[in-house]
Amino acid sequence: MYTTLLTTIEAGTMIITINRPDKMNALNKDVIEELGAALDEVYNNPEVKSAIITGAGEKAFVAGADITEFLSLGADGGAALATKGRNLVFDKIENCPKPIVGAVNGFSLGGGCELAMACHFRLASANAKFGQPEVNLGLIPGYGGTQRLTRLIGKGKAMELLMTADMIGADEAKALGLVNHVTALEELLPRTKEILQKIHTKAPLAISKIIACVNECADGDHHGFDKEIKRFGESFATEDMKEGTTAFLEKRKAAFKGK
Repeated sequence: MYTTLLTTIEAGTMIITINRPDKMNALNKDVIEELGAALDEVYNNPEVKSAIITGAGEKAFVAGADITEFLSLGADGGAALATKGRNLVFDKIENCPKPIVGAVNGFSLGGGCELAMACHFRLASANAKFGQPEVNLGLIPGYGGTQRLTRLIGKGKAMELLMTADMIGADEAKALGLVNHVTALEELLPRTKEILQKIHTKAPLAISKIIACVNECADGDHHGFDKEIKRFGESFATEDMKEGTTAFLEKRKAAFKGK
């Protein structure tokens, strides 16, 4: 179905693997378009409860963008490239009502770091490296890197990493809050799947509301508290709320239906 991706669905989780290992899984026009299509399936396939984005091989998650596509672009072309990526992929990941987790295996640089940061949270293998090296090319990040990195690790450290183009390892990324867990490479996908299986046992509508509320907070939405109250109230009208509270009182496991 795809030429640059591998996709499988396992126990309700769609695993999307960027499959250009000979190019360190670099993002190009085809990868962006196919990621957009795969994300549409995550949104629309009722069998899919969550997704994992990872890279093929052991060396790279995504080692950046395909620079060969840049040389022919002017100002308008560069802005159009970034806008297309944002609409097709990056914002679609961040705003997905189902959890999307980045499983970062190796280099996660430039557009790759931005792809990981668009995910709801991230796990990294011990050999992972993160960085935004765009200034080395006379560029800045264009897929949300200046915004999401600042939100995740704070202004001062984001300024340093963006301006120096320095890479950081997995342990430092965890210490800064860029990733939630660091695992051995062979444990990366199993651990990510384990966390998502736990999330699958929770109420899907409540999970989608959590994603929306947390994103609004990260965006600095001054109406976030009011929107939380609104969604809190809406939750009381769901079948899942009735099931969850009844199951708690009856001391049994809830069977949520996403209704």
